[in-house]
Amino acid sequence: MIDRIDFEEEEIKLRTAIDAKDGKKPLSAQRKQKAIKRLKIVTSFNQRDPDTGYRLNDPKAMILDVVPVIPPELRPMVQLEGGRFATSDLNDLYRRVINRNNRLERLLGLAAPEIIVNNEKRMLQEAVDALFDNGRRGRPVTGPGNRPLKSLSDMLKGKQGRFRQNLLGKRVDYSGRSVIVAGPTLRLHQCGLPKLMALELFKPFVMKRLVDIEYAQNIKSAKRMVERRHPRVWDVLEEVIREHPVLLNRAPTLHRLGIQAFEPVLVEGKAIQIHPLVCTAFNADFDGDQMAVHVPLSAEAQAEARVLMLSANNILSPASGRPIVTPSQDLIIGGYYLTNDGPRTFGEGRTFRHNWEVLRAMDEGAIGIHAKIKMRKADGELFETTPGRLLFEEALPEGYTARFGHIDKPIKKKEMGEIVEVLSDNFINAEVADSLDAIKSICYRYASQSGLTVSIDDVKTPASKKEMLEGYEKQAENVENQFKRGIITDGERRQQEVSIWSEATDKVKDEMEKAFKAELTNPVYMMIDSGARGNMTQMRQIAGMRGLVANPRGDMIPRPIKRNFREGLETLEYFIATPGARKGLVDTALRTADSGYLTRRLVDVAQELIVREDDCGTTLGVWIDNVQADTPNRRSYIETKLYGRALAVDTTLGDGTVVARNTIVGDELMETLRDDASFTRVRVRSVLTCDAELGVCALCYGRSLASGKAIELGEAVGVIAAQSIGEPGTQLTMRTFHTGGVAGKDIAGGLPRVVELFEARTPKGSARLARATGVVRIGEDEGKGIPVNVVDDAGEEHLVLLPTGSRPIVRDGDEVVAGQAITDGPFDPKEIMEIKGIRETQTYIVEEVQKVYRDQGVSIHDKHIELIVRQMTRRVSVQETGDTDFLPGERTDNKTFRDTNRAMVEDGKRPAEGRTELMGITKASLATESWLSAASFQETTRVLTEAAIDGRGDSLNGLKENIIIGKLIPAGTGMMRYRDFGIDAPDYVPMATWHSDDEDTSDVLSAAWDGQSRGSDSVPG
Repeated sequence: MIDRIDFEEEEIKLRTAIDAKDGKKPLSAQRKQKAIKRLKIVTSFNQRDPDTGYRLNDPKAMILDVVPVIPPELRPMVQLEGGRFATSDLNDLYRRVINRNNRLERLLGLAAPEIIVNNEKRMLQEAVDALFDNGRRGRPVTGPGNRPLKSLSDMLKGKQGRFRQNLLGKRVDYSGRSVIVAGPTLRLHQCGLPKLMALELFKPFVMKRLVDIEYAQNIKSAKRMVERRHPRVWDVLEEVIREHPVLLNRAPTLHRLGIQAFEPVLVEGKAIQIHPLVCTAFNADFDGDQMAVHVPLSAEAQAEARVLMLSANNILSPASGRPIVTPSQDLIIGGYYLTNDGPRTFGEGRTFRHNWEVLRAMDEGAIGIHAKIKMRKADGELFETTPGRLLFEEALPEGYTARFGHIDKPIKKKEMGEIVEVLSDNFINAEVADSLDAIKSICYRYASQSGLTVSIDDVKTPASKKEMLEGYEKQAENVENQFKRGIITDGERRQQEVSIWSEATDKVKDEMEKAFKAELTNPVYMMIDSGARGNMTQMRQIAGMRGLVANPRGDMIPRPIKRNFREGLETLEYFIATPGARKGLVDTALRTADSGYLTRRLVDVAQELIVREDDCGTTLGVWIDNVQADTPNRRSYIETKLYGRALAVDTTLGDGTVVARNTIVGDELMETLRDDASFTRVRVRSVLTCDAELGVCALCYGRSLASGKAIELGEAVGVIAAQSIGEPGTQLTMRTFHTGGVAGKDIAGGLPRVVELFEARTPKGSARLARATGVVRIGEDEGKGIPVNVVDDAGEEHLVLLPTGSRPIVRDGDEVVAGQAITDGPFDPKEIMEIKGIRETQTYIVEEVQKVYRDQGVSIHDKHIELIVRQMTRRVSVQETGDTDFLPGERTDNKTFRDTNRAMVEDGKRPAEGRTELMGITKASLATESWLSAASFQETTRVLTEAAIDGRGDSLNGLKENIIIGKLIPAGTGMMRYRDFGIDAPDYVPMATWHSDDEDTSDVLSAAWDGQSRGSDSVPG
């Protein structure tokens, strides 16, 4: 039957029908859609090998006459106690096919009536369907307990499927996990590894070393020594782990700093110790968190771990380029206590010349740590300081005070952050790490020495609280009476009561702050003032009044909680407070999952973006407006836009200096541009306009934020971008939790809004936009909505129909420009695309995503969001095919479309017409060139069947497809240009492959080890 179909003829017919010419009647939209769908399949079957002329995809292969059977290991059968068997569902499904097939064969042999044979054929078809995809057709086949059986498709798809469970992530040997505790004595690049754990992880290395230094005769005896914990083993272990880095990882790994390398230090006990300053990167605390350890085995792996992953080399955050190892909490309180100038103390007013003199005077008890003293500089000039501040300066690198001045105020969290930023910008990594360790040590020492402690008496409730609240109580009563007399509505009453009690809460808070500030050495105030922990809103709830709380819908309950936690809540107040707190916990659980899913989609859409060339040669770029920054907020705003970008054109400064094109904007140039009044906007290169063949180019990307240097070829910038956006997403979701549901801004707008933008959905209550530039004419609502006409210069009317009840924000006769809002609300990106084009849409999405993050005080560089937006707008939807091979409605890559059209024009043929399509990240991930990557993301069965019909190949350009087939990823050191290097490691001997349970092979192995230790080349496989 298939042989009778002429596929070439069919393709010509369908193409003619779709592209109706010569006065033929065009197909209706529905029929056209159907024809395009058919044409797609027919074209797939028509592909032929250019050399042999054979079909690449034979349509007869679509009809199965044999069923593949997977190996028994993949569908195991296990005997249970009592003689019963547990078996894989697949065996049941295969059994059904075999039984029905045999029965059909028997019936055919018996020449049974047609009706019985047909019924058996139908049942056989159903059994085969169930084997391939159970439940796709009709009711699923169920096993015991009405559970649908897992078919071949189910084995592939989902989190537990073959792709995500086994191919994209695997369990590895040489790894372990344990609870973490702080290691305050560690250096920044070290971690404490429990002795027993280290011995197990480095077992093969220890055994080989024991044989080498002849503590053991062969591997078998070495193994026995290790297992019996022979005293000599520990010295050998120390030797083996020296300068052998290990990787530490804390789940969830939200960004690349969730896995870092450390040099292990052997510690007693069973807990892993980690450096306090790396907790921020891991988002770790010591309330029972666990971490996993992995040992890099080969020389290459160790070199990469040391150079790229060592914690001392990862001081900056890849998302914002700011330091991520800033001290916090107990370190801040120590630094604050040390550098504070408290009340008058002994030894004040003395003058010293050298730091050591001051330290000696302190040791002898001649001056106090907070005493105001004078120091004489080398040039004879005097400056005022305290011994504590001089001690702190000792921890800073040499030359710091000469370049950046002395410390002349108490160091709070903000100042500490600034110091670390100055360090990371001006000193090499080794100096920064040493300095941070010194700061850590001295801050811990003085946090302990301060004896800071919190008691219930330190929580001061304002004495005037009762009187203040009585006044507000009267105001609230008046409002209640007005409502009862019908003067105001219920809505107005609620609004007024909320504003009265909000004012009361603020007043109590102000009084409480005054009481705290009056007593400078109050430990609670010191903690809040230094930024070590807590804030005044939390303190207000403990010492002032809890104030208004929100109900689960987010509305304020107009009954305030007048008491605080110090006094204790009344029963009613306690119950009013419950829903808010409960909502906080539920939200955390729900939105953490949402955020993780968003990160997964972002990684999937951007994973193929790798820096593959130095310069793509494009002349395009994007404009950065409002470069003049006048407030600190604007400053960080400009930083996330301009820092680390390459200029797109030669730029002339106000003083006549010309900054050449492709110059990277560093700190100095950024400040120059910011303070130069001669221009307000700068044109820079951007990944949105990058013209690279594959991935992006180094100049369009600019500087790597994680290193502060130019981005290197092979950097997987797409994954970094996805992690930079997704990681704070999870942080945002977890923040409701800490205010305990006290009325404040909930982040509900946050994450859902980001998802809405990246999925390119039409927002709820979106604004209506003017379709053209011209004058507004507002008509009368005749039941269908309010007609708003925009009359352009040519006198043509462009109608926008507003829903009944909506309010236009323009007046009759106003002049509007195309794309201007006519009603309030967020814009629909698809509509902006139609009216204003691709650049405006890209800018809008980047800006809107940044708004959400800025509201939460999260700093992310624009380029990360731009990379995702680039992937959303890289496809063209073909409208008219011209003489090309494109199918109508086909989505193709921007660059492929341009190149094909250029070739068509050069050959004098008709080019195709198309328009840029804005796709949501899920859709864009599934539309990727690589079918392996798409199948491992979502809709596995559909992707695989379509790829099979199409006869598609995979060029293995992205990361996922290479991981799936077990190749090195084409990024970083896995790139071909880096694979050609030889490695010079004269003392390195490749490890033999052996299994710790394999006792019988130990003699063979011992011979092999002996051979190796004598420099032999033979390594057992």
